[in-house]
Amino acid sequence: MLRWLIGGGREPPGLAEKSPLQSIGEEQTQNPYTELLVLKAHRDIVRFLVRLDDYRFASAGDDGVVVVWSAQTGEKLLELSGHTQKITAVTTFPSLEPGEEQRRLLLTASADRAVVVWDSGTGRQVQRLSCFQSTVKCLTVLQRLDVWLSGGDDLCVWSRKLDLLCKTDHLSDTGISALVEIPQNCVVAAVGRELIIFRLVAPPEGALEWDIVEAKRLLGHQDHILSLVNVNDVSLVSGSHVGELMVWGVLDWTLKAAECNFWDPSLQLDAQQEIKLCQKPNDISIHHVTCDEENVFAAVGRGLYVYNLQMKRLTACQRAAHDSSVLHVAKLPNRQLISCSEDGSVRIWELRENQQAAAEPVPTGFFNMWGFGRVNKQASQPARKQEVATSCSLELIGDLIGHSSSVEMVLYFEEHGLATCSADHLIILWKHGARESERRSLRLFQKLEEQGACAAPSPPGPCAVLA
Repeated sequence: MLRWLIGGGREPPGLAEKSPLQSIGEEQTQNPYTELLVLKAHRDIVRFLVRLDDYRFASAGDDGVVVVWSAQTGEKLLELSGHTQKITAVTTFPSLEPGEEQRRLLLTASADRAVVVWDSGTGRQVQRLSCFQSTVKCLTVLQRLDVWLSGGDDLCVWSRKLDLLCKTDHLSDTGISALVEIPQNCVVAAVGRELIIFRLVAPPEGALEWDIVEAKRLLGHQDHILSLVNVNDVSLVSGSHVGELMVWGVLDWTLKAAECNFWDPSLQLDAQQEIKLCQKPNDISIHHVTCDEENVFAAVGRGLYVYNLQMKRLTACQRAAHDSSVLHVAKLPNRQLISCSEDGSVRIWELRENQQAAAEPVPTGFFNMWGFGRVNKQASQPARKQEVATSCSLELIGDLIGHSSSVEMVLYFEEHGLATCSADHLIILWKHGARESERRSLRLFQKLEEQGACAAPSPPGPCAVLA
C-alpha cells in the first residue's frame, strides 16, 4: 500500500527474485499504519529514539544533536546542541514529583567523552560532565536508588545532583557495551565476551561514601556480547556476535540455558573457528533481543526467533525475515512484533497459533535446556532433514516502505503510532490511518461548530437597548 511513495522496491533488480522473503503485495489489509510523516532535522545517521512521555520523544545520532519532537504532530519542539561528536547513548531520568514529566532530565553521552544533562521541558543544559577518560557507551538509571550509571572503560555511579559517588578501576579497552539492573542492588555489565555483576553498596545512615564491588563474572560467550536484556525478575538474556544466546538466572547468577545453533545444521560443524569461516558473522549475529513476560524475541542475522519461557522451547521462527541483518525488534500489542533492518525495511509480524503440525524447518538445538548448544546426535541424523514442529508462526501483516537506508530503531506509542530512525538522516512517524481520519473529522466538526456559534446573531445587551 505504501510502496508507491518511493516509486518501487528497495533492492536492485534481480535480488528480490532470489529472496525467500514473505510478501503481502500492495494491499496490506491488516496493516493499520497507512499514513506517514517524514521528519527532517538531523544531518547524519539517526541511531537513538527515546520516549519522554506519552506525547514527546527525542532523537539523537552521529551529528551530535538531540531533537525533541511531538509524537502527535511531528512538530520539532526543541533542538539541543552541546556535543561536538556523535552521540553514543541516551536515557532519561524521571522526575521525583508526580505529574512533572515535562521536567524530566535527558542524559546524552558522546564520543567527545562528555555526558550532558538536559531539561527536556525547556531544552536548557543543566550540566556538562567532561571528566571521562573514555567514550561512555551506555547509560542506565537505577530509579529505586535515585542514581544513574555510565559505562565506558570503567563504571561510574552518579547522584541526581551529578556528584560522582563511586567508580570501578579500568575494566577493559573494549569498554562496557550494555548495562542492566538486577535485584539485590546489582547491575550486570557486558564487557567484551564477559558479563560482570557489580553490587552497589549504599552508605549507612550518616555516612557519605558509596562503594561498588565486583560480585561475579559470568563466562560462556566465545565472542563479543551485542545484546543484553532483562526478561523478568529471575532471568536475563545475552546474545553474541557469533550467534550464542544464553539465559542466566539473576538470583543465583548461573547459566540456565544456551544455544548457538543458528547456522545451517547440515554443515555438521562443532568447532567455533570453522563456523566463522563457513558463514558470515552477520548471518548469525544476535543484534538485538527484547521480551515480554511470556516470550523472548531475538533478531538473529536476517531472521526472527520466538522462545516461550513457560514451555522452555522455540515456538516460532522466521529465518528470512528481511534481506539484510535485523537491527532492532520491538513488541507491539495483540501478539504483534515489529522489526527493522539494514535493508531499509520495517516489517510488522503477528504471532499466530498453528492449526496444523507442519512448521518451518529450524535448527534443532535452539534453546536446548539441557544440551547447552550441542545438537543431539540421534536427532541430527540425517542432518539435512532436521525439523522442529513449532506451535506458532510469524505471519507478515505489514511492510512499511519509506526509508532509503538502514533503519536503526523503532519506538511505539499507543496513541500516536510508530517512530523509526535511519541512516538516511530521517525520522518517520507511521500513523494509524483510520484513527487519524477519525480525528481529522472530529476536528473539522468542532471547527464548524465554533464558526457557527460565532456567526449566530447575539441578543442585544443593555447598552444596545439604551442606544
